[in-house]
Amino acid sequence: MADIKDLESRLGHAFRDADLLRLALTHPSVAHEQGAPVQHNQRLEFLGDAVLQLVLTRELYLKFPEVGEGPLTKARAKQVNRLSLAEKGRALRLGEHLILSRGEDSNGGRERPSALADTFEAVLGAIFLDGGFAAAEKFVERLFNEDFGELAVIPILENPKGELQEFLQAKSSAAPEYRVVAVSGPDHDRMFECIVEHEGRELAHGYGKSKKEAESQAALLALERMKAETPNASTPPLPEKDQG
Repeated sequence: MADIKDLESRLGHAFRDADLLRLALTHPSVAHEQGAPVQHNQRLEFLGDAVLQLVLTRELYLKFPEVGEGPLTKARAKQVNRLSLAEKGRALRLGEHLILSRGEDSNGGRERPSALADTFEAVLGAIFLDGGFAAAEKFVERLFNEDFGELAVIPILENPKGELQEFLQAKSSAAPEYRVVAVSGPDHDRMFECIVEHEGRELAHGYGKSKKEAESQAALLALERMKAETPNASTPPLPEKDQG
């Protein structure tokens, strides 16, 4: 592994138990390669996911006191989608510290979005066990501070593809088109990459565990970018309850 001290500096947390950090960086492929029981980071990922949900839920609860459960749930989902977590893992350069099987390493596992997102959550779980909730909360708030600063209103996640089509139809009758451009990862952990285009223009990329999730993510990012480019664009009102 690369220098752990450098990683701890980027994390803003010095581990008392270095084995916890090492475990958080151990990819499941190591166990598959050795064919023997080897501890890896999936349990810490499970824990880190719960900690992340709690910290972000509290922030949203305090920031939007008049907003109900449904919209808050969707706002939280926007913060913790796999692409967002992968980007944060990449910013922390977790990939260069990952402990991988030889096969996973040679197939680009260090930069695989699913691996980076999972490792980010595992590292958060390790920080929680090593330093308690306060340390984990500090870590999350530091990394998500900019996101929360930009989150002035609850985002609309009811139907990103429908919202995008409605937004585009105000200017053109042409519908957006979606294409899967890459599928990576083993059979049990697929990651789909999709692009959405409109009238020959590429609007955004999206990633997800399924084609549908990748398309929705691409639509959401495209919608956000186009609204940012159109300051006077109106935002449809939030639905009062989830639509099935």
